[in-house]
Amino acid sequence: MRNLHPKPVARFALIVALVGLTLGAGDDARFNQLGHKLMCVCGCNQVLLECNHVGCAYSDRMRGELAASVERAESDDLTLQSFVQKYGPTVLIAPTGSGFNRVAWLVPYLALALGLASVVIIVRAWSRRAQPVTAPSGDAADLLDPFRRQARRETEL
Repeated sequence: MRNLHPKPVARFALIVALVGLTLGAGDDARFNQLGHKLMCVCGCNQVLLECNHVGCAYSDRMRGELAASVERAESDDLTLQSFVQKYGPTVLIAPTGSGFNRVAWLVPYLALALGLASVVIIVRAWSRRAQPVTAPSGDAADLLDPFRRQARRETEL
């Protein structure tokens, strides 16, 4: 049997360990990235990786599915789409920017723009309306006296 020197074997083992840690770190980062795009469906309204319900029936199973998907090296879109198909669109933290979900992104901004436009139109209309007529002075007031007397007589004031 051939004797291997300890230094080359140690170097090889160190290289294998570093490569394994590097690949594992990439998977962990991807797992965390995808896990923070998903919501736990148990009703806690928390991010999947941060669900802290004791005995949550969903979070452990969903984390396992996510880890398996990362290990299979599925694309991010495929992984997220598989969760949407299984748990529904509410599993995503943010709605996608396509289809009907685009409305969820546009309606708040549209409502804000319409509200601001309405306020501007109303303020302009109020500022342009006619000024109130002032009370008549002098001779014009004398013209109204007969009508005031008649109104007092008829109402007995």
